[in-house]
Amino acid sequence: MRDRLSRRGFLGLTAGAALLAGCGTGTATTSSGSPGGGSGGRLRAVFAGGGATEVLDPHLANLFNEAARAKALYDKLADLGPDVSPQPRLAEKWEPNADFTVWRITLRQAHFHDGRPVRARDVLASYARIADPGRTFRAKSSLALIDLPGSRAVGDRTVEFRLKRPFAEFPNVLAAFGTYIVPEGTTDFSEPVGSGPFSFVSWKPGSSVLLKRNPDHWDGAPYIEELEFLIANEESARINALLGGQVEYAHDLSPASARQYEGRVTVVRAPNSAMQAFAMKTDRAPFDDRDLREALFLLTDRQQLVDAVMPGAGQIGNDLFGKGYLHYAEDIPQRTFDLDRAKALIRKAGAEGLTVELTTSTAAAGFVEAATVFAGQLRAAGLKAVIASGSKDTYWADILTKGSIASFRSGAMPIETHIAQRLLSASTTNATRWARPEFDALYETAVSARDAADREAAYLKMQQMLHAEGGLLVWGFADWIVATSPKVSGVQAAPANTLDWARFDKVRLG
Repeated sequence: MRDRLSRRGFLGLTAGAALLAGCGTGTATTSSGSPGGGSGGRLRAVFAGGGATEVLDPHLANLFNEAARAKALYDKLADLGPDVSPQPRLAEKWEPNADFTVWRITLRQAHFHDGRPVRARDVLASYARIADPGRTFRAKSSLALIDLPGSRAVGDRTVEFRLKRPFAEFPNVLAAFGTYIVPEGTTDFSEPVGSGPFSFVSWKPGSSVLLKRNPDHWDGAPYIEELEFLIANEESARINALLGGQVEYAHDLSPASARQYEGRVTVVRAPNSAMQAFAMKTDRAPFDDRDLREALFLLTDRQQLVDAVMPGAGQIGNDLFGKGYLHYAEDIPQRTFDLDRAKALIRKAGAEGLTVELTTSTAAAGFVEAATVFAGQLRAAGLKAVIASGSKDTYWADILTKGSIASFRSGAMPIETHIAQRLLSASTTNATRWARPEFDALYETAVSARDAADREAAYLKMQQMLHAEGGLLVWGFADWIVATSPKVSGVQAAPANTLDWARFDKVRLG
């Protein structure tokens, strides 16, 4: 088998040449009469990985394979549904006080894999660990508004969170990336103990993780008996492993591969999973000129970009994040291509013949291709376009402070979170340098208003401002693509990092 897979280009790509560990003959095993009421057997899922840097600590998870393993082993208090609204998980319910400064969370009757009940103390200890100022956990910023010293356990199954300010969107925090609940006092994650649908069996760093069904999971036992995560960084290796029967699930395929192999494998597309954009800096020349920003909105042929970069696997955007998500302003008319109006605005801005340096990188798939197409559109409007290639290793940090326009993308998150992290004057990842006191005030209204209609009105006004004069040119939304063996059923078309993405406890074999 090693020789056969090597010829397919599957081995030698990562330290995961041992990806075959536990794969048996290369065909999925099945069993009958499983506790989950499903087909049993072992499902093998292949992801890109990070080699020796990978972790099983759910609070350090960053890569997609780490996130998928974390959700198999652990639970959060909430997770994000298909419209990226928070859905209860370990939290059976949540109740705020009148001004949204105190939230009472009632826990489900759930247990860790070692039999201990999930208690309020475990929740508080997990959040304290994430918020530890001496650590660099990704979810730390999400928990910043919680007054943890002022929060308390009320018995074993109730947590009372006290917040530093009114916040009506607090369930988004409970569902934030990486906010998994671990047993109080946990420091060693070499043999992790969680409360998720699968429990730990073995781990070969950079190669494979083997898990088994948790028959006592509060949301029902998984249908499959075992779940194995394997590593192959090259897309060709992942698709060839699927075609060759060495895995049953391949994560992250390109539109070209999906078109080529559909019929031989089952292709699952999740619409609106990844925003595709260009970020214009509004605090410096030339894009501190509102007319010039509007000109770029109008000269963009969005359909051409979608067809060139993600043919058959995406749709055009309207310069707003979160199409189809909770709070999205569906009623704002779709921006249309208007080259004549764009040229008039360029003249008004005194920018005819202006050289626009467009920064892009191989840091994300499709960035270079999109920048090349967009450069042609800029030239058609009378601007000069130069493409600058940024370092893929430092790109995301560099574009926060350097340059004037850059390729940009985002995965799924609540619109409230997107605004908080990227568009407020004090936001730490504000790539457009958008800073408007009136916009900040609208955000505070949106997250603190007692009346839901007032919150929706504030979100609408914020999006109207961004659509009219913001710096984020959202040209498209890409589908997230995975592929499975035809024998697999139950894989959902869910945006990445939401509840039903990579949710293997509801998948069947056979």
